[in-house]
Amino acid sequence: MRHNALGVYISIPFCKSKCTYCNFASGVYPASEHARYVGRLIEEIAAAEKWAAKTGVELSRAVDTIYLGGGTPSLLAPELIARLFGTLREEFDVDPDCEITVECAPGQLADGTLEALQKAGVNRVSLGVQSFIDREAHESGRLHGRAIVLDDLRRLRQAGISNLNVDLIAGLAGQTFASWDESVETLLACEVPHASVYMLEVDEDSRLGREMLAGGARYHAGLVPTDDAIARMYETAVERLGSAGLGQYEISNFARPGFASRHNLRYWQRRPYLGLGLDASSMLREAGEGFVLRTTATDDLKAFLAGTEPAETAWLSPDRQHEEAWFVGLRLNEGVDVAALEQEFGRERVATALEVVARLVGDGLLESDGKRVWLSDRGRMLSNDVFQEFLGLETDSPGMRRAG
Repeated sequence: MRHNALGVYISIPFCKSKCTYCNFASGVYPASEHARYVGRLIEEIAAAEKWAAKTGVELSRAVDTIYLGGGTPSLLAPELIARLFGTLREEFDVDPDCEITVECAPGQLADGTLEALQKAGVNRVSLGVQSFIDREAHESGRLHGRAIVLDDLRRLRQAGISNLNVDLIAGLAGQTFASWDESVETLLACEVPHASVYMLEVDEDSRLGREMLAGGARYHAGLVPTDDAIARMYETAVERLGSAGLGQYEISNFARPGFASRHNLRYWQRRPYLGLGLDASSMLREAGEGFVLRTTATDDLKAFLAGTEPAETAWLSPDRQHEEAWFVGLRLNEGVDVAALEQEFGRERVATALEVVARLVGDGLLESDGKRVWLSDRGRMLSNDVFQEFLGLETDSPGMRRAG
């Protein structure tokens, strides 16, 4: 892994169906849009170096992680996958040991697509299983059952892709403690080296969220477990995964030694990444300065295909970066290295944050050994509240770049 290497995230927003809880910029679009979309992505990739020079940010040619998320990237035709990765390798220097991850929906990975992923160098696949209980999966909008998941895992391993992740969601409509235990035990029986466990957060922009607000039954909103029940399910999963050798290294992520997601780690370690495609975000450092540029592309497919500029652009000052270093770094089980922050941001800035740390340690939400600070078990359950405490530590205006 090169110190200044870049991570590349590519958003593929196409789905066969929309999950009830989903509020991502993804949807069911005609297959005819796939080629147009990949064409726009290729234009973005080819223009990235000029854009960076014009904007004044550092953009390394060296790439050590690539992540195709969605949506369902495995819906792309083999020839589109080949074109996309061919352009990436033409425009960037992709490390020989680059971690290349593709998200796949179970049952939506054709033989030709799998072969194309192999040829493109994909060496890690994340399966959005969410539940191994067929009824729960179907009622949340998933199109697969347990047998399909197990078969996909077999096919992937047979193709030489053994670095596999399985996602589960605690809190799906109709989920019980018994069914959750069954999903967790089935995941463990699959012997994957990585797992992601999310607690359901219902957004009002999702179909399930709108139904919960309005009161309805189409998406089984009334059967969503209580917050306390969801928290207990999560805690059970943390304990069982850990006992089976899948150690928790981030709030929602668990891995066997050596299998933590290198791409996702760069988000929490604040290492640079370039986002391409619909609603994709980038984080790049200003060349020769102390500011960081964050951009987020439009979430409107028509606007993206028309070549619109990023929907959001913000230059983060060192003060804002310091705040972010706390609430992003605290997601990791290893926590925040105080000395490293003092070296990067200065003791005066960090001293302000340490006052907050002392108060939250007293509240039982954080723990510290004087060198590192990390979330307590209770703090992980209330992590959003903890992160909020680190906003507004300084006096300058958020997202503002100094004049001149």
